[in-house]
Formats: sequence, structure tokens, C-alpha cells
Amino acid sequence: MCGITGWVAFDTDLTEEVPVIDAMTKTLSDRGPDAGGTWIRTHVALGHRRLAVIDLPGGAQPMEARTPSGTVALTFSGEVYNFLDLRAALEGRGHRFTTRSDTEVVLRGYLEWGEAVAERLNGMYAFGLWDERHGKLVLVRDRVGVKPLYYHRTSDGLLFGSEPKAILANPRFARVVDTGCLRELTGFTKAPGWSLWKEMHEVEPGTVVTVSRDGIRHHTYWRLETMPHTDDLPATVEKVGALFGEAVRRQTVSDVPQCVLLSGGLDSSAVTAVATPELRARGEKTRTFSVDFAGYEENFRPDELRETPDSPFVREVAAHVGSVHRDIVLNSRALADPALRRAVVAARDMPIGLGDIDSSMYLLFQAIRAECTVALSGEFADELFGGYAWFHHPAARDADTFPWLAFSNAYTGDRTEMLSPELRQELDIGAYVADEYRTAVAAVYHLDTEDELERRMRRSSHLHVTRLVRAMLDRKDRMSMAVGLEVRVPFADHRLIEYVYNTPWSMKADGGREKSLLRGAVAGLLPRSVTERVKSPYPSTQDTGYAEALQGQAKDVLAEAGHPMFEIFDATWVRGAAAQDPDVVTGRLRTGLERVLDMYHWFDLYRPELRLG
Repeated sequence: MCGITGWVAFDTDLTEEVPVIDAMTKTLSDRGPDAGGTWIRTHVALGHRRLAVIDLPGGAQPMEARTPSGTVALTFSGEVYNFLDLRAALEGRGHRFTTRSDTEVVLRGYLEWGEAVAERLNGMYAFGLWDERHGKLVLVRDRVGVKPLYYHRTSDGLLFGSEPKAILANPRFARVVDTGCLRELTGFTKAPGWSLWKEMHEVEPGTVVTVSRDGIRHHTYWRLETMPHTDDLPATVEKVGALFGEAVRRQTVSDVPQCVLLSGGLDSSAVTAVATPELRARGEKTRTFSVDFAGYEENFRPDELRETPDSPFVREVAAHVGSVHRDIVLNSRALADPALRRAVVAARDMPIGLGDIDSSMYLLFQAIRAECTVALSGEFADELFGGYAWFHHPAARDADTFPWLAFSNAYTGDRTEMLSPELRQELDIGAYVADEYRTAVAAVYHLDTEDELERRMRRSSHLHVTRLVRAMLDRKDRMSMAVGLEVRVPFADHRLIEYVYNTPWSMKADGGREKSLLRGAVAGLLPRSVTERVKSPYPSTQDTGYAEALQGQAKDVLAEAGHPMFEIFDATWVRGAAAQDPDVVTGRLRTGLERVLDMYHWFDLYRPELRLG
């Protein structure tokens, strides 16, 4: 796992811009703490920061291959899980390898198959490749968007990077945020290609972007397709188990210490149970880690989202599989530390406002990184198998909008209430969300045999797999890579996604239970208490001391009356939230304060130019 960046400029001599490409590469040092390098020619510069996971001595980058008609150079981030199969195929075609790395397999795969190499890769990846033979840059992102990749078109070429901060390090990029940029930040529809920064875009998942003197071209090599499902329920359960098992098996290959993120829920417990025999066969012990809060289990209060604490289920699974387990126990003082909030905002490059959910994940990953370099996660299962509450809540399910926005509880509501009245009017979030919803559902194809419920649930599934999950994957990537930890996502295997997406909703929710298809696939591997456990989201502290700390920090921000963030937020709302009794600063109110404080640190870190109105 690594960080990549680059610059193509067809009318500029980049050999005179070495300090700039060095600065762009340096911004990604957290993603690649083990090594770094650049590859610079007259009109192209590639940068790389490496987190060594496979072939520790032999995977240095950028990597080049010289051919009679020109050099091809690659800067690569991620993992290709089928690289050994591809290597064997390439050797059969006459290719000779000098390393054991998956990076060289991608490079030589491009020499053999061109841009179509992307269609043969199984994994999570983003890479930039300069093909001197044809004078073009090729950018490729994995099918579902596990690994991030951004770009900005310049007057004579393009800048790219794993994270916006790499592009922001180039003085030719203007740090502008306008009203259009803020609509998605507030609306949370995960619009394809969106970036908070004006004129910066994400390479969309499953896409190849090619840049030459003739311009820029986009090619989609993978999209979610609608196909008939012909297996009965028992065969479907068996197939899901086989596909999931194969994904986990491939993703336990590593040359460095690895572990599993264990929450005690169905998804992470399933990964743990399937990974354990694979690791045992290699002579490795399963290591598991969980996040917890001081006093959380003893003082737990059930709410709309969480019926039970995680800890009892974590202990049960750890004992069941025999893992070496460690709880990372956090307190509210650490979670509320402004320095931690600042680090999280810097990791995400934007003020997303998820507060202690992001901060605790950052601290969890930081603690894991001291012992392991790779972690397996249960991310993507809820989106794929229908685990979220709004899949099953009639009002949210049947609403003609994004289900996660239609769902109502103590944590949801008007996401614009803390904004200035002028900005609220200008953003018109309701119209924006409606437009995005129409665009999103237009991409969904149905079968003639589907009844109204199946059609609606296919739309919902498509929205989750092509929209919501990308935000969740981005969060996990940023929090983990900020501390140099690689997190792998077996449920994001595209073969599993294709199969489950086309499985009828009646099978996914058999018997009225959420994720019943996954429960059936792993029923024999886990304690019954875990396979029957109701969905519980990632934990959040219930300590009122955390809310009180947020209020104190908000009061400090209010003292800076001329701060530019008050062009976005309503100081009257902030003042009212800061004055509430800490016991009632929960749910949406607490989230609002967290968004305000995130924005404060974001302004200080990035110094954006606001163009509102």
C-alpha cells in the first residue's frame, strides 16, 4: 500500500520543477513511511511513497520497463491479489521478472495487454503509468473505489495524487472552494467524481483515464451489471460462502504482520472466522483488535442505533477462534484533543464532521500499526447484503430519495441547520439531492420479471454499492493510511459483489432478517449469539465529558468573531449549541458541533479561498 502522485505538462520542462514534485510526493509520506522516490523526464514526473507489504526488498518505485520503442514507468498504490496467477500467465508469454512484487506484474501486464490489464486485476489499486512509446499518461482505479485517486487538468496537462493534498502542494493549483463544492459536502449523496476543491476530481471507480497532447479520455472498464439469478436459496448461500472464502484467502497473503478488525458484529466476525484457518495453515496466529471506550460496557445505555455493547461479543468470537486479542481502550480526553481532530481533518483533507467516530478509528489504527502492517476489515457487507436499518424501514425504503437521507432518528435531520441563512438559501440542498437522486437511479437497469419491491430494493442496493459505500471506503482508507496501516476489504471483491447484487431481495432478507444471506453463509463458523446479533454501528462514546469538551472548544472558536468559517456557519446556532446542558448534547446536536470544529481546523490547515454566492 502506498501513495502516488504525478505531473504531466506537455509545454513545460519538468526537470526544472524537481522541488515541486518532491513537495507533492512528501505530502504522502504517511501513506508510505518505508521509502520514497521520483521519476522525472522532460514532460512527466512521477512520485511514490511506499508502505512495504509484498516483496520488501524488491518493490521499489516508481518502476520502469525499457522497450525498443520507449520506456514505460509506473507508480502504483494498493494490492493485486491475483498477481501470482497473472505472473504465471505473463511468464508463459515470455516475460521475465526481476522482483516478486505485484507492482512488476502490473507493469509487465500493461506491456502485454495495454490498458486492458485493468480488466484482469483482482484487488484494490490506483496507479499512474507513463507510456513514452505513445506519449500518454494512464490513470487506473479499482472497480469499486477502495483506493483513492484525484486529478486536476492544467493548461498543458494534468496533476494527480492519491489524496488532494498532493495536488494542493503544486502552486499551479488554486485552492478555491465555491458554493457548488459545498453542496455535496452538505448533501452527502457521494456524487461521482466529486472533490471539495473546485476543478479537482476523483477518478471514478472502474475507470481508466488517458491523457495525451490530444486531450483527456475516460473509459469505464467495469460497472455494476443487472443479470438474472438462477440459483435457489441453498445454492445461493453455498455460493456466497465460497466466493467470500476465496476473497479472504487471497487477501491473507502478506510478507508483514497482519490482523483482523473485530467488532463482534456479523461482518468482522465472519472475516475473522474465515481468515483463522488460512493463517493457521501458514503457521500464523490470528491477531484481532477492537476499539472500546473507558467505562462504556459498564455504563452502556441502549439507544436507537445500538442495543448492546460490542465487548461481550468480541470476547466470545476471540475465544471461539482462539485469536490473540487486544482491546484499544480510549477515553474522552483523548478523543476530544484538538490536536487529534486536526490530524483527522488533515488525513481526510476536508471537514467531514464525523467526530469521535473518525477520531477513535484513527487512534485504533495508530495502536494497531505499532504491531501490524495489514488489517482485514468487514467493511462493505452492510451495503452489499442490506444491513443498514433504512433498508428495512418502510418510510426510508419507499422514499424517492437516498435511503440514508430519508431515514430518521436522533442522529439525522436537517444537515443545513448550522449553516448561515444566506448560504442555506444559496445551496438549496433539497434541489441538489433530488437532482443527484434522479441521476443515480437512471443508471439502474431492471429485469422484466421484478415486482415493485424487487425493483425498489435493486435501486436501493445500487445506490449503496455505487454511492454510499464509496464514502465509507474513503473514510477507512484515510484513517488507516494516515498512520501507515493497510486495510483490506474482502467483501469488496468484485466477483462477490456481482453475485450478491443480482440475488433477489427475498433471499437477502429471508425470514425478515437483515443480512440473512450472509448469516446463512457463515452460520457454521460462528457462535449463534453472533450470527443472530442485530446490526450495531461502529461505536461512539456515550461519555458526556466528550460533549462538554466540544462545547468548550466551540466557545473558543466563537471568540474569533471575524473567522472566515462564519461565512459558512451561523454563529447564533453555534452559540446556542455551546450553551446547552452537556447531557442533551447528543445525536444531531453533537454532530453539528463536531462539524463546526472540523471546519475551524480545516480553514487553519488549508487556507481555502471561498467563493460563495
